[in-house]
Amino acid sequence: MKKVYGSAAEALDGILRDGMLIAAGGFGLCGIPELLLAAIRDSGVKDLTFASNNAGVDDFGIGILLQTRQVRKMMSSYVGENAEFMRQYLSGELELEFNPQGTLAERMRAGGCGIPGFYTKTGVGTQVAEGKEHKDFNGETYILERGIFADLSIVKAWKADTTGNAIFRKTARNFNPPAAMCGKICIMEVEEIVQPGELDPDTIHLPGIYVHRLVQGTHQKRIEQRTVRAA
Repeated sequence: MKKVYGSAAEALDGILRDGMLIAAGGFGLCGIPELLLAAIRDSGVKDLTFASNNAGVDDFGIGILLQTRQVRKMMSSYVGENAEFMRQYLSGELELEFNPQGTLAERMRAGGCGIPGFYTKTGVGTQVAEGKEHKDFNGETYILERGIFADLSIVKAWKADTTGNAIFRKTARNFNPPAAMCGKICIMEVEEIVQPGELDPDTIHLPGIYVHRLVQGTHQKRIEQRTVRAA
């Protein structure tokens, strides 16, 4: 089965539709699927829900889709660094489902493993727990969180073979693997694609069975907050 496509737009062809739930990998601006996000913007689809650690910045990452009003709802754990995100949320233009960071990652992983829900102590006694089922285990209260089952996953890897076995570098490994797992279809953009057998099996972070389409590209590798010492 062909997995390698010539461009992000080609890889997304026939998949996008209005109202989709999309799980997007990345952590801040590290390891985000920037080429796929740009192609989604250019496609014109709208009323999208994104499950993602954050929404990038105003002019990069999911932020470019907020600028064009293509996002209806965000399922996120961090809402800083993006002024347009905050403006739309505070004005009631954007729906936000706020998640503790570990909970969001586990919701994605659970969905990828076919687990519809799990109990966690995180968020008990806070607004996060409002409207959720509570249950006691061994004298401690937990809340029910539901697995995320996305229509589409878009992720970014450092290196992959043509079957989709992938390696993520450093911080990019935080959310990309669980985001990739929870989608009915997973499209991955990669810095380098190699032939099967070229990757050490012990270094693979995501098995190719989760990946349906691949695209190789050049990435900006932007820094979210650049700080330097005084001379």
